[in-house]
Amino acid sequence: MKIFGFEKLNVWQKSRQLSKEIYIETKKFPDTERFGLISQMRRCAISISSNIAEGSGRHTSKDKARFTEIAYGSALELLNQIILSNDLGFIPEEKYNYIRQSISEITAMLDGLRKSQLKN
Repeated sequence: MKIFGFEKLNVWQKSRQLSKEIYIETKKFPDTERFGLISQMRRCAISISSNIAEGSGRHTSKDKARFTEIAYGSALELLNQIILSNDLGFIPEEKYNYIRQSISEITAMLDGLRKSQLKN
């Protein structure tokens, strides 16, 4: 089985793990949020790893960097939703801090990846 380049990226692996964490946590949200925060948070989380993967298939460094920027934006959007979820009492403080730290690590890695893509 072929292993694609994006699968080897630590940032992709971490963002994939974050998606799993978001799915687990949003299962605990009230049913009234099924089409609100739950749906939006899951889409944002998936968007991070998906844009990393899609960008890896682009031919120019500029295109690759653009998809990395989109992934970064999705991570910040997810951070906003995590903050709101904590404010509303849907996510306990300990889990909020853990997810927030994961997002911080991922955004730092995405920033580094983007810079390296633009150097090439």
